[in-house]
Amino acid sequence: MTTTTLLAAAIGFALGCVVLGMLFCTLRLAIGPTAQDRVLALDTLWMCTMLLALVLGIHHGSLIYFEAALLIALLGFVSTVALAKFLMRGEVIE
Repeated sequence: MTTTTLLAAAIGFALGCVVLGMLFCTLRLAIGPTAQDRVLALDTLWMCTMLLALVLGIHHGSLIYFEAALLIALLGFVSTVALAKFLMRGEVIE
């Protein structure tokens, strides 16, 4: 088995795992019993989306995917902090 074949198989496996993780996060987001469960599922979904962009960037060999992953990570962090603050205090801006 050559290195290229091994890398292609690893990328395919990683894509499958990330998509499966996104499916599970989407299910928890839809049926989560509490708001905290939904926020945690949304945070994990952001992370899975960032990982998907990174794996696609490795697969295609393009730097634009890595820049998109950085933007997704920043927006995901800010939105998670805002949602957590809203759940704790009932307002985002004091």
